[in-house]
Amino acid sequence: MAVRQIGKPILYLLLLAMSLFFLMPVYVMIITSLKPLDQITLAGMWNLPSALDFSSYGTAFEKLAPNLLNSFYLVIPATLLSALLGAMNGYVLSKWKFRGADAVFTMILFGMFIPYQSILIPLIQFLRDAGLYNTIGGLIFVHVIYGIPITTLMFRNFYASIPDEMIESAKIDGASFLGIFRHIMIPLSITGFVVVAIWQFTNIWNEFLFAVTITTSGQQPIMVALQNLSGSQIVQWNVQMAGALLAALPTLLVYIFLGKYFVKGLLAGSVKG
Repeated sequence: MAVRQIGKPILYLLLLAMSLFFLMPVYVMIITSLKPLDQITLAGMWNLPSALDFSSYGTAFEKLAPNLLNSFYLVIPATLLSALLGAMNGYVLSKWKFRGADAVFTMILFGMFIPYQSILIPLIQFLRDAGLYNTIGGLIFVHVIYGIPITTLMFRNFYASIPDEMIESAKIDGASFLGIFRHIMIPLSITGFVVVAIWQFTNIWNEFLFAVTITTSGQQPIMVALQNLSGSQIVQWNVQMAGALLAALPTLLVYIFLGKYFVKGLLAGSVKG
């Protein structure tokens, strides 16, 4: 008992030290964003600002506001569509199995392992032919397609924990394929939708490669605009750090308010599948 009591403070101190080490870059970002440009030096990057200067946030927001809206126009429909399609696939592959269902599921999962770089050229050619190149709609299409494998996997594992007897009872009562999905599966999988939404929202918001190759300045999401914020001659580090914090704020808020549901949903789908 005494050894255990001594070990707890050591464990807490170790966790605190690791947390502080992990947060060191965040500390540098915050204090740099609050300094005027003439106070930012490599030697003094750890020093607190002599006076708080929030002008860099105004400058960063003014430059990034259109691209911030582009990111919301992209991430919200792409997340909803990929979650809905993944739920439908998971529902079919777990409760309405057909001949070759496992092979179809394996082929869908194979899409998770295709490198983005390997399909860029044919993808851009297809988007040009379809009139979707340099559009938010084109980016939505790409992220929905690339999101289907992981969302299908998540929902299939989640639905596998729902008793088959419930589905059979609904069939006996005359419920249709879509009726069961709408009235039984969706209400039972709200936690699963939260998990998938957080996962997709974060991945799509932070994605850079597709955004920088498929869109130009007027349609680019915030992550590409943030890279362009650095300039070519003089880097305004305070504005750059303020922009990085503004760009990270939406995903941070998502995890703050929905993080507990994320863990709960992951555990809910970990029993079977």
